[in-house]
Amino acid sequence: MSDENQFRIAILMLCIATLAVVGYHRVQAGRSGERIDRRQEGLPLAIALRLVGLAMWVGVLTYLLNPAWMAWSQVALPDEIRWLGALCGVLFIALIYWTLSNLGKNLTDSVVTRSAATLVTSGPYRYIRHPFYVSVALVIAAIAVLSANVFLALAGTAALALLVLRTPIEERKLLEKFGEPYREYVARTGRFVPRMRRS
Repeated sequence: MSDENQFRIAILMLCIATLAVVGYHRVQAGRSGERIDRRQEGLPLAIALRLVGLAMWVGVLTYLLNPAWMAWSQVALPDEIRWLGALCGVLFIALIYWTLSNLGKNLTDSVVTRSAATLVTSGPYRYIRHPFYVSVALVIAAIAVLSANVFLALAGTAALALLVLRTPIEERKLLEKFGEPYREYVARTGRFVPRMRRS
């Protein structure tokens, strides 16, 4: 049986990599100085998403500081299953880097598009419209499985559900911004999974 510290180290490395990749791209996108109106996604949804996300990250930090503090929601999982979380983490880092590198300065943390935004259809966006949310699903799976923690799994799943609920609002904003080219893009790509090509 693996020492719990090995799983903590794996999650810590994942968190550091996430901060490095996402932090870098957020700083680059934020250099425009443009203020983003987060109220356009709807105040209840915006508040709920941020509170659930905060609960999850506080739970992750608590687990990293002392797993015994999160033992009340830990479940017994075989080490082999828990290490699959590390594989999800590697896939997450690869996909989030690919996604954000293609998204570039269009990145926001809301449904609002930047005034100088361009329609991105390259990289992972060639296959699906929301690879960022698929990335979020991977990191939630990675953390939940590595920690074998039900609270982290539920909090992460709730955050992901809120993002999915917010997606139609985001797509309406993109349609308003880009019009017919976005409508054509929607027709040929899946929202979260690639659309099967017809022969």
